[in-house]
Amino acid sequence: MSNSFQPIEENKRTAIVDILRGWALLGVVIGNYSDFFHIGLPSSAQDNSVLSHMLAAVNEIFFAAKSWTLLTILFGYGFAVLLNNVASKGKNPVCFFGWRMTLLFMFAFIDSAFWLGDILKDYAFLGLILLLFYKSSAKTILITCLLLFLMIPFIAAYINNIHMVYPEISTSPEYLKLFYSGNWFDFFEFNLLASYYEQIIVLGYAITAHVVMFACMLLGFYAQKINFFNRLHELKKQLKTTLFISLFTALSLGVFLKFAMVNKLTFFSYFNPFYWLILSTMLFIATGICLLHCSSKLKTIFNYFRVSGKMTLTNYMAQNILAAFIFSGIGLNISNSMPYWFYFSLAISVFIIQLFISKWWLSKYNYGPVEWLWRVLSYGKLFPLKKTEKNNLPIITISNENQKKESALETIKY
Repeated sequence: MSNSFQPIEENKRTAIVDILRGWALLGVVIGNYSDFFHIGLPSSAQDNSVLSHMLAAVNEIFFAAKSWTLLTILFGYGFAVLLNNVASKGKNPVCFFGWRMTLLFMFAFIDSAFWLGDILKDYAFLGLILLLFYKSSAKTILITCLLLFLMIPFIAAYINNIHMVYPEISTSPEYLKLFYSGNWFDFFEFNLLASYYEQIIVLGYAITAHVVMFACMLLGFYAQKINFFNRLHELKKQLKTTLFISLFTALSLGVFLKFAMVNKLTFFSYFNPFYWLILSTMLFIATGICLLHCSSKLKTIFNYFRVSGKMTLTNYMAQNILAAFIFSGIGLNISNSMPYWFYFSLAISVFIIQLFISKWWLSKYNYGPVEWLWRVLSYGKLFPLKKTEKNNLPIITISNENQKKESALETIKY
């Protein structure tokens, strides 16, 4: 059996992981496109329509921050899967992932030039730190993860009490000239400056959000350690318990935080559990999707989400590059001139189109184009992009005994 150093085959991927990635990608495009409603002078951002308020509420409840936290968990899970694949072949995972994250930084720089809210750079940075845990036990990873989650409200409160002045790039007339100019270099400068001032050095993001992200990555790492996503059917009871607990926690925190803000309670200066609300809501949604998948419901919809999830990196970068041509001066230059419902609806439309494109693309090709390039550069090998007849052969049902033999052989091979 060949022990060649190569990525895990597409047909070995866990379906629910790609489905969850697809769902998270929907939330990301809604959040990113909705942000263009606020890029511009504050006085121009006026929209009091009922539809816009309803859609903004939908985004706030189901998608805002829930999507990137879920995507971060799945990044940690995928990191661990690849780590095992590399280590099982006797390769040095530190060198491999150091190079892989360097490549991700390169993709992040390109994406940041088109979109000021890029998250790839954060994944690349935290991915390097995650390497410190690659030999850790599941127990150590879980304890570290839980400690970070417990610390988040205190960290958030402390950071919020530190008042620092940063340039408001996305609402400053001086910098907005770059966004609207129609010059490519001006546009790239605007986005890179905004990425630096609004994400890299602002403490609320640089520290608090990164602690949240790293905790989520560790949770994904732990999920892989216990083979969680491949055991959903046997964990149905625990999933249902998690569903109700996370819903109760989210509702309780939501009511409590609303009461605290209305009554201007002062405990926020030392304890801010806002991210607990985000994480409990995200956990409720993700658990619900897992249970629906286990019950074999919404198969057609989930199949489309799955193909979108297989091309997460391609679809994510394509969304951001497309937005540049729609909203900025290098394209249609409409920015925040439209009502909120327009950005929300446009995001849904772009995502639906990507679902069909992803399904068509993966019927002919093994990987998304960016995923393929990342693999080629990561492994230093030219993998076939286009599918061959061998890839498209029908799946033959075999007996349980043969399945066990095949499984044992695949373990040796991969």
